[in-house]
Amino acid sequence: MFMVSSIQSWCNNFCQRPTMDYIKLASAGVVTLGAATAYYLLQGPDAPSLPVDLDQQTTILPTTDGARISRMCDDNELITVFYSDFDTLYTGFQRGVRLSGDKPCLGWKPNPSTPYTWMTYQEVNDRATAFGAGLVKLGLKPVNSTRVGIYSQNRPEYIIADQAFFRHSMCGVPLYDTLGDEAVDFIVNQADLSAIICDKNVKAKTLLDRRKAFPVLDTIILMEPAEEEIKAKAKAEGVRLLQMHEVETLGKDNPTAPTPPKPEDLCMVCYTSGTTGLPKGVMLSHGNLVSCISGALRVLDVCNLTLTTEDVLISYLPLAHSYERVIEACFLGVGARIGFFQGDVKKLMDDIKELKPTIFPSVPRLLNRFYDKVLSGVNASRVKKFLFNMAINSKAKELKKGVIRNNSVWDKLVFKAVQAALGGRVRAITTGSAPISGTVLNTLRCIVGCPVLEGYGQTENSAVSTLTVVGDSEAGHVGPPLPCNMIKLVDVPEMEYYSNNNKGEVCLKGPNVFSGYLKDPEKTKEALDEDGWLHTGDVGEWLPSGALKIIDRKKHIFKLAQGEYIAPEKIENILVQSPYVAQVYVHGESLQACLVGIVVLDPDALPALASKLGLHGSVVELSNNPEMKKAVMKDLSELAKKNNLSSLEQVRDIHIHPELFSVDNGLLTPTFKTKRNDVRKYFAEPIGSMYSKMADVVKS
Repeated sequence: MFMVSSIQSWCNNFCQRPTMDYIKLASAGVVTLGAATAYYLLQGPDAPSLPVDLDQQTTILPTTDGARISRMCDDNELITVFYSDFDTLYTGFQRGVRLSGDKPCLGWKPNPSTPYTWMTYQEVNDRATAFGAGLVKLGLKPVNSTRVGIYSQNRPEYIIADQAFFRHSMCGVPLYDTLGDEAVDFIVNQADLSAIICDKNVKAKTLLDRRKAFPVLDTIILMEPAEEEIKAKAKAEGVRLLQMHEVETLGKDNPTAPTPPKPEDLCMVCYTSGTTGLPKGVMLSHGNLVSCISGALRVLDVCNLTLTTEDVLISYLPLAHSYERVIEACFLGVGARIGFFQGDVKKLMDDIKELKPTIFPSVPRLLNRFYDKVLSGVNASRVKKFLFNMAINSKAKELKKGVIRNNSVWDKLVFKAVQAALGGRVRAITTGSAPISGTVLNTLRCIVGCPVLEGYGQTENSAVSTLTVVGDSEAGHVGPPLPCNMIKLVDVPEMEYYSNNNKGEVCLKGPNVFSGYLKDPEKTKEALDEDGWLHTGDVGEWLPSGALKIIDRKKHIFKLAQGEYIAPEKIENILVQSPYVAQVYVHGESLQACLVGIVVLDPDALPALASKLGLHGSVVELSNNPEMKKAVMKDLSELAKKNNLSSLEQVRDIHIHPELFSVDNGLLTPTFKTKRNDVRKYFAEPIGSMYSKMADVVKS
């Protein structure tokens, strides 16, 4: 599912405390080996009754080319609404107001030394009402064709602005830092954003500095106090600059009746980060998002994880993306609390410990780092490692029976400190955006003592299309379809995937699927076929249980562990410009955080390079020489930087192969295109070796 490079920076800084005192396992007052062994031999609880038959998680519909739906669907009907009074994101929030009017809604820390401050649901509603009326008074028409930009990190004002949009049928268009100037220019112009709401002066300055690139912009609204430099710049550029509180005051003085949206009205235009070219504006209606939310709520309800007014969420994943937006809408619709992290990832663990979230959305990169930190703490002591392994083995046996708990003797003896690091109240973790290792997944289920649910989807289907079921301990799949969409697999003959073998391109259909890309009928036609099926480009496999496993990518685009899409051919076209390189193949995997490459040196340039380095030998000997590899890597690195490749697009290791790819050795097509699947298989051993060496370096 669905993440950006800002997540990478959060993940890189996650769990950075030197001693990791919150992950120290309980070894104080060490239990004797005999007592630990006795505990180990204790019989765990009986297997619970599971919410669904794990051997039959889907139903095959007879008249839809083998399409499957969740067995949680009633009468084989896709769900569109879970709560009858929650059919748009506006009515969903109003439902939350009715349930929790004077209870906490949005929380934040004014500064690190003070506790969280909370606004009630009624206070949030009052501010959204005033802000919405202020927008209308400023001249923004209360109609669905009005689009308003929002350029902000997660904070309460983001939700207030969103609800103001919804109150008057306006459509929000999120912007985010990693888009780049060209993409921001494109979005502002394509979406006709005459007004943009910014959280910080620096973002307002960025827009004002590029004012000539988008003359349509005439209003900027700032959440934080405007600096004098920004005021002067706005005046010089002819842009109206207002504070958010000024707009709210304007709305209070000029109240306006709401003009709520209909389910078919656009809720947001969510721009995908894209791997090549400019981003695409995914048009998501209220009905799209609500059906996805409803499908997720249905699964949680069936799995005895029903959200209530007592639940707490920590908001730190970007609200500019559909994953976090759907999660927060779920919480607002049930009257639960949302607390915002301070914006400083180094303080994220402090925020978590104080907020004590009950549901913890995450991404594999973050969970992997948490897992690694736990293991590093464990490996520091033989006693800790022994107890930890016994605890994991014991709880893993329970996991296979469908037992997930945090009240065993092992939780009290070994895992208590780890669970406390996440606030001590987490009852479910969700993960998406990229696959997660089965070892990490099930170890976390044991350590934290709660379900860890893996989802799959993309922005075009409102973020989530499948979700694993509580009690299913098999890893490596993404579960059955949500009850809001059906899934079918379509033949990919060029990759030898066929639906009659339960393999093919994953195609989605249902009320959560988008209507198209803003002002881009050509790309819309590429994504949506005439029958309304969304072609994801991912290749899936139906497992005997009816769960879906993602096994490949139809197009030569893949995700790294951070959730970032990579276009390898773009990188290859740059690296092959090296005078020393004849051919290059760039490889990445969704369980790995970086790229590696297979390089064939140019036979004409090889003698001169060898002479320059003072090396001698055959082509095979030179290809295996560490100094040759070092020189080529240096050249490739300089070439990557010169062409502005991001850090994630740069290869971290290479294997030099002495023989050119050719039609004869099966690595090129007759038209001399790289047969990527065959190259990947052919070099599986050196690719695996490169990743293993990097993993060993990290561990050491």
